[in-house]
Amino acid sequence: MYKDEFNLTSDMILEKSFKIDTRGYRLKEVDQFLDLIIQDYEHFYTIIRNLEKEKEDNLEQIINLKQEIRNLKTNVEIVKAAPQAAPMGANLDVLKRLSRLEKVIYGNNEKDEDDDE
Repeated sequence: MYKDEFNLTSDMILEKSFKIDTRGYRLKEVDQFLDLIIQDYEHFYTIIRNLEKEKEDNLEQIINLKQEIRNLKTNVEIVKAAPQAAPMGANLDVLKRLSRLEKVIYGNNEKDEDDDE
């Protein structure tokens, strides 16, 4: 998914070897390599923060949808228990709302022909 967005892979980091000068590794070469690692880490943290935010938003939406399902099921049970007490239009409205909610939750985005009425 994000593979092409990074400068280095773990194998590239593991297999990296630096040229040695009289006083040790070439500082410029090491600094350039560390700069690439820093860029990748910053990108990793950005992706992690974005995914965490998206996860929180999705969990909140799931909680809201589950609560709405519970409320609608309760309404349907009430309507079934006392069909004379509720007008026919209210029953139809509750059933349409329940149907739309089930479509959202179960991934069916097609609209029912009855929804246009």
